[in-house]
Amino acid sequence: MSMADDVTIRFVTRDDYAQWLPLWDGYNAFYERSGPTALAPEITAMTWERFFDAYEPVHALVADAGGRLLGLTHYLFHRSTTAIAPTCYLQDLFTSEAARGKGVGRALINGVYTQARLVGSPRVYWQTHETNHTAMQLYDKVADKPGFVIYRKIV
Repeated sequence: MSMADDVTIRFVTRDDYAQWLPLWDGYNAFYERSGPTALAPEITAMTWERFFDAYEPVHALVADAGGRLLGLTHYLFHRSTTAIAPTCYLQDLFTSEAARGKGVGRALINGVYTQARLVGSPRVYWQTHETNHTAMQLYDKVADKPGFVIYRKIV
């Protein structure tokens, strides 16, 4: 029996903010967005508000174990030039250190898969840093790695 057996994956609520914020901060710290490189507070505030705006395509799920949040995932739907149905981008995934390796991350990913199916989105994709070997052990089990390389330029 894994920890995930006692976890409910559900939509975030406004009452979750106090528990969501440390998870969000932990996620950002993992990607070295803390201290002098931290996201501006207004970005965090806007991200939070988007989850509750019906006109926004951004959504959040949390892993809840008896009222204690163990993880989060944020995802969005967007158009594509290669499909009629929307595509789902899993943008953020993070679990508390205590929840790692216990099925919580997998449960959150499966929660996004469920939401994608509900809106008719046949594809969920995400990216991670090439050094995130622990997470990639899970990702290799729950998804395909198509081989694309990401390029970007901050403009």
